[in-house]
Amino acid sequence: MAKDMTLLWGSGSPPCWRVQIALEEKNLQGYNQKLLSFEKGEHKSKEVMDMNPRGQLPAFKHKTYVLNESCAACIYLETQFKSQGNQLIPDCPAEQAQMYQRIFESLTLNQKMADVIYYTWKVPEAERHDSAVKRNRETLSAELKLWEGYLQASGSFLAGKNFSLADVTVYPSIAYVFRFGLCEERYPKLAAYYNSLKSRPSIKTTWPRTWLETQGSDMLKDL
Repeated sequence: MAKDMTLLWGSGSPPCWRVQIALEEKNLQGYNQKLLSFEKGEHKSKEVMDMNPRGQLPAFKHKTYVLNESCAACIYLETQFKSQGNQLIPDCPAEQAQMYQRIFESLTLNQKMADVIYYTWKVPEAERHDSAVKRNRETLSAELKLWEGYLQASGSFLAGKNFSLADVTVYPSIAYVFRFGLCEERYPKLAAYYNSLKSRPSIKTTWPRTWLETQGSDMLKDL
């Protein structure tokens, strides 16, 4: 089944990592894959554009079906291969509702992360506005405190007593903020969640290669 799948991905990208984790959880190893470089602009190559005209990664295809939105791809993999690998959608309606809520809230988390991290990367220092930097950092801090509260209430996982699609989609973003120096003492529930899932096989196996080879950043250490 996995031989009918193709994943074009970039290392260190939370959306790409989501799909990789989902594939591992569903025992769909052996899929066609290609690691591309954001730094070299390979996400704008014809190969990617033919699959994803937005020129973004991941680009994912199963048979003739293309799903380039990472959350959509993860939901698709669970529903199409429900009886294979680990169950990622809870049976309990309350847990299902919470799972879907957290999946789509992860998009807001990602945007607020990007507003801080990519503003520094993409906007030349002379063109940055201190007020924008301050506002974006305060907004991200408030967002992370919201997730800290979610974990305070839910425990080890984001939607019930078992690992679910909520964790598949959110964990890469939580790992990303710690990669950028988020203080574990200031966000103890997020830190416990981050550290407790590091050794989960699907996460450990797909841990971004670039993170193993390079140092992280301290951009968020004072957040």
